[in-house]
Amino acid sequence: MSNKNFGFGTQIRKSPYFDSTVKWGATGFSVYNHMYIPRDFGDPEQNFWNLIETAILCDVAVERQVEITGPDAFKFIQLLTPRDLSKLAIGQCKYILITNSEGGILNDPVLLRLGKNHFWLSLGDSDILLWAQGVAVNSGLDVKIIEPDVSPLQLQGPKSGEIMIKLFGENIKDIKYYWFKELELDGIPLLVSRTGWSSEFGYELFLKDGSKGNELYEKIMETGKEFGIKPGHTSSIRRIEGGMLSYHADADIYTNPFELGLDRLVNLDSDINFIGKEALKKIKKDGVKRLQIGLEIKCEKLSGPNTIFWPLRVDNKQIGKVTSAVYSPRLKKNIALAIVDIDYTKKGQEIEVSIGDKTFKCEVIEKPFFDPKKKITSKSLV
Repeated sequence: MSNKNFGFGTQIRKSPYFDSTVKWGATGFSVYNHMYIPRDFGDPEQNFWNLIETAILCDVAVERQVEITGPDAFKFIQLLTPRDLSKLAIGQCKYILITNSEGGILNDPVLLRLGKNHFWLSLGDSDILLWAQGVAVNSGLDVKIIEPDVSPLQLQGPKSGEIMIKLFGENIKDIKYYWFKELELDGIPLLVSRTGWSSEFGYELFLKDGSKGNELYEKIMETGKEFGIKPGHTSSIRRIEGGMLSYHADADIYTNPFELGLDRLVNLDSDINFIGKEALKKIKKDGVKRLQIGLEIKCEKLSGPNTIFWPLRVDNKQIGKVTSAVYSPRLKKNIALAIVDIDYTKKGQEIEVSIGDKTFKCEVIEKPFFDPKKKITSKSLV
């Protein structure tokens, strides 16, 4: 949707980078975590090539933070997630799931530990702030839960390391994958992490003063000019290639971690206490009835990502749905994440997909579709 017919209003928030994104060519927006996010800087395939060949700067201020502090903050954060956090160090990030009492996934944020009892949950689209505050009311734990003035930018792509060195100096190389440092850039207060929602090498810069948003955006674009930086948006093509989840699409409150193959994020054997533990024990014991798979859709190039769930059938029986699909110009095929009945998950299984009034053949293939061992994202700059 273009600026000309997008109804901006005061009830939906604008990010601190909004004016800069419009200046740099954002023409389409959607709403995520009650905030506008730029979704269109032109051809999404060109955005993909910019990401994997040079670097893009993405306004992801919509990844709101839930800040948890107080004497019982560690005990409380462990209550929210089935992942064992006992070895989480100060300065480290972890990808976690937040589950409800039935074992359903409420969100899959990145958790950052800023201090002994100081945490941020960097969220996908959800109302985890309200969930956390609701849990806290009856927890008996001494915690304070707020949404701080923190707005991330993502600098992603193979040239992002060189741009960061030019911005911050050689010491930026010390930040390891899934770790962070608190830094300043010409008086702009930041937390900088080696994370990102792109499946590429990159950084997130968490701005801690919203009044300096456009100043930060312009500074990075100016510094990155010689390295070929482009304004961009999170790439559906690349994140699907990498098998990254999009909450509300590939997972929701009715999806459990085992259906997504995320057993590693669930610690049932330790003595940690968390919401949904008994339900997840039962699900594991009984076994899941469906699983997430990767698919190749054998039809002409898809014109863009799916905007609805496409039904999947075998012998005219519906056995699941496509949750995220896109054409990969690098792999030269249509790829998709889907969730299907457990009996139809073997590699090579043939399935039919309905797209509008047409039916096409699909085949179950291995996922992630590209760089399955995450060699790109986790590589060292040193």
